[in-house]
Amino acid sequence: MRAWLPERDVHGPERAGEADIEPLNRLFAEAFTDRYRRDGLVGVRVPRLNPAIWRYALLDAGEGAMLWRDERDDVAAFNLAHLCGREGWMGPLAVRTDRQGGGVGKTVVGTAADWLIDRGARTVGLETMPRTVDNIGFYSTLGFLPGHLTVTVTLDTGARRLPAPVLLSAQRGDRQREALAGIGALVGELAPGYDCSREILLTAELGLGDTVLLWGDSGLDGFALWHSAPLAEGRDAEELRVLKLGARGGEAFAGVIGAVEAAAAGGGIRRVAIRAQTAYADAYRTLIDRGYQVRWTDLRMCLGGYPEVASPSGVLFSNWEI
Repeated sequence: MRAWLPERDVHGPERAGEADIEPLNRLFAEAFTDRYRRDGLVGVRVPRLNPAIWRYALLDAGEGAMLWRDERDDVAAFNLAHLCGREGWMGPLAVRTDRQGGGVGKTVVGTAADWLIDRGARTVGLETMPRTVDNIGFYSTLGFLPGHLTVTVTLDTGARRLPAPVLLSAQRGDRQREALAGIGALVGELAPGYDCSREILLTAELGLGDTVLLWGDSGLDGFALWHSAPLAEGRDAEELRVLKLGARGGEAFAGVIGAVEAAAAGGGIRRVAIRAQTAYADAYRTLIDRGYQVRWTDLRMCLGGYPEVASPSGVLFSNWEI
């Protein structure tokens, strides 16, 4: 790794663990609330995240869960770098407001990027708000290039009765192993080298959600990994959020979306949220035609030489947020 040294007295990185969730949560909420305030959104208050979601994020990042401390040993910055096969991305990441502007941010991003590259990542990316020109400019000085948008769209499913979806949690023995192998094969076909198996297994282990399966005549045609655990601390489950989605083509994509909606309805959850990458224009159009409404946008940026490449043969949505 390069020596990314900040100008102020901040030391690290060290691996973030479950004991660090409370200070990470506090820094996250304060830093992002301040970011919105500086963008003119004075009334926005970012809530703390559900500790179960932090636990998932830390386990998913593993050794890539990094934090830096100040001279009093308080958490001054953090960055969670995730490696999903050859796909590398970072987030969430934040620098405490009183330590911004002193080189800490450069250290936090540069160290995580090097960590991902050293472990074979072919894609190194992150997301930021399109309106936040300071962030876009900062990441650009570190070699990141703007790409397409991630558009968060939602649909209120209401109380509709829908056919029960095929869920990974309902599979047993050889059938479950076949499903996991089918997901791996499909992801490898859509984006060689990518791997989302850790997220799927962690989601099941921690009881945060499930994975819908769409079988075709010759095997698995699509899947979607989703969480229904509340994102914010102290909230009830109010939406089903899709984290990963793969489909062989447009018909399979529509089938997977229908299965996701059915999973939400079956679980008594009235809203589905999908973070759609606009590199897949036809898939985005399908969502809008189904009645999904645009709620939020994020700009995807990738380090020069480590781009994200859209699948030419299907759809692969990969969420770069927790």
